[in-house]
Amino acid sequence: MASVLVASNRGPVSYVLGEDGALDARRGGGGLVSGLSAVSSQDSLWVCAALGEGDREAVRRGIAEPGVRMLPIDPQVYADAYNGIANSALWFLHHHLYDIPREPVFDAEFRRLWTSYRAYNHEFAATLAAEADQGAAVLVQDYHLALVPGQLRELRPDLRIAHFTHTPWASPEYLRMLPDDIREELLWGMLGADELGFHTRAWADAFLGCAGDGRDGTRVTVHPLGVDGEDLRALAHRPEVDRRLALLREEVGDRRTIVRVDRTELSKNILRGLLAFRELLTVHPEWRDRVVHLASAYPSRQDLEVYRAYTASVAALAEEINAEFGTAAWTPVQVSVKDDFTRSLAAYRLADVALVNPVRDGMNLVAKEIPVVSEAGCALVLSTGAGAYEELKDDALTVNPFDVSETAEALHTALSMPPSERADRSKRLAAAATALPPQRWFLDQLESLRNG
Repeated sequence: MASVLVASNRGPVSYVLGEDGALDARRGGGGLVSGLSAVSSQDSLWVCAALGEGDREAVRRGIAEPGVRMLPIDPQVYADAYNGIANSALWFLHHHLYDIPREPVFDAEFRRLWTSYRAYNHEFAATLAAEADQGAAVLVQDYHLALVPGQLRELRPDLRIAHFTHTPWASPEYLRMLPDDIREELLWGMLGADELGFHTRAWADAFLGCAGDGRDGTRVTVHPLGVDGEDLRALAHRPEVDRRLALLREEVGDRRTIVRVDRTELSKNILRGLLAFRELLTVHPEWRDRVVHLASAYPSRQDLEVYRAYTASVAALAEEINAEFGTAAWTPVQVSVKDDFTRSLAAYRLADVALVNPVRDGMNLVAKEIPVVSEAGCALVLSTGAGAYEELKDDALTVNPFDVSETAEALHTALSMPPSERADRSKRLAAAATALPPQRWFLDQLESLRNG
């Protein structure tokens, strides 16, 4: 039995099944892993889904990391819940991404998928109920598990339950697109918690607008996740990053750099960022052959066609810009459409300008990470749609994420900024970024839940 429990779709460890049948355990990182490390493993339990064949095989063999419980959820139920509801409905709602003339369509198939989402959440709730000590603290993570608090409350009313949403929360108008009964169940699930956490006041207020007067004592709190500056700098100065940085310096030469690092996620607004860079080169031709746009775009959710098409569009637009402006000696956009964290860290260190322009984003840690790592100090061009906007707006160049021309002018201002001003802004941005590192972020929520 555990006194502190965490529930999330993805756990702190994953298993890879080798050709010889051996299982290789790979530990992940991130704020939750760091935070839970502050709690004794004898007293804590992390409940997560078995995501791949390696995870499911580990469960079949009875292999488990201390303090981790993987749930062997039926693959079809998982696919329905994860891709059908969490990523194709709730994600689109919270990020305001629907192509309204065509989407959403809430039909019989949607309700079948919702039944799987409900069952997926209930597997977590039942396991948490069985594993929790009397009065234990349970911290449920993200939109994948929005029904767990309500379900768990029915099973174990003695527990202290928190839920943290890492995405934005939909506006009341957007959430009302859901069928009434589904919307009511979603809010019922969330309001089963004693405490609901969000990254920003804007997302917390959006939830309050949706919940109205039905909170019944549920507290809504704001905990903006920051970065661990010491750990991040150590990662960025490993030998393999030094080698990649040397290669990037050779490619870039003495030119300025505009750096962005994103998943090819629809909300990240990569296409408008590229259009802004193209407009910069058009309206301010003095920057031709004097700046390179280093863009890392990690493929995301490639099992969904809309994401595959978006990833292809990013690569195609980068090629168009290079064909229009490039020369034998200068490639304006160097885009890496693959998962390459080493390159990203090297680009962080080289950044003169960081471009973070999501249309809507729960936090966006890249906006915090680049100023911490940039060697000469960077100017941050930041959209008002990023959760990080609330904390970083005073020292960033802020833009409307839909205004390509404004973004192009902000890039020009950032590139033209005196080095001393850029360095000063970067120091203040880094201080704000590291004010609430992951371990403190987690422990603050745990303390608030226990004492609230």
